[in-house]
Amino acid sequence: MQKVRIDLVSDVACPWCAIGYRRLEQALEVLAGEIEVELVWQPFELNRDMPPEGEPILEHLCRKYGKDAATMEQSQREIMAAAEALGLNFRGALERRANNTFAAHRVLAWAGTQHQETALQLALFEAYFGEAKNPADPLVLREKAIEVGLDGDTAEAIARSDQYAEEVREAEQRFMDMGVSAVPGFILDGRYLISGAQPADVLVDALRQVAEENASG
Repeated sequence: MQKVRIDLVSDVACPWCAIGYRRLEQALEVLAGEIEVELVWQPFELNRDMPPEGEPILEHLCRKYGKDAATMEQSQREIMAAAEALGLNFRGALERRANNTFAAHRVLAWAGTQHQETALQLALFEAYFGEAKNPADPLVLREKAIEVGLDGDTAEAIARSDQYAEEVREAEQRFMDMGVSAVPGFILDGRYLISGAQPADVLVDALRQVAEENASG
């Protein structure tokens, strides 16, 4: 069975990252027994300069894209429908705030050392889009860490410190240097970048192509 590494560049504040991961899961279900995937999450911050209190999401999107509130609300509702069609909980999406997620990425880096990064990523997607919680709040990170079997005290302590800051910044810069300017970004075996939440069949085809190239040397 061929092996392919996927670096998934993502932000917990990105709705299309949650959708993109679910579509990747669908692709991997198709490829079960055919391709073995090593998934490594990589950090990206949509709102790097956002203050700790954040900003109401519709207000933020209107300012960012220069659109009116009705237009942005309709866009968000379309995203919510796409997510819910995949079984994702986006019920709190319109109530959420645009938040800086640096603390979340630092805790996720630690979770990766415990082999629980995917579980915590999914829990934070649920917290943000489903429950409209701040995914970088130390108490939210504590709560979600406990939910996935991690030590809550450690998660909270990391969130309140600067632990893993250097590792996260280095990873962010490395993938920006590779051409990632928006998320999600799927980098296959460090060679091919697939941008956006592509349909499962697109991911299936791309993974098969890389696996075939690997097999042929």
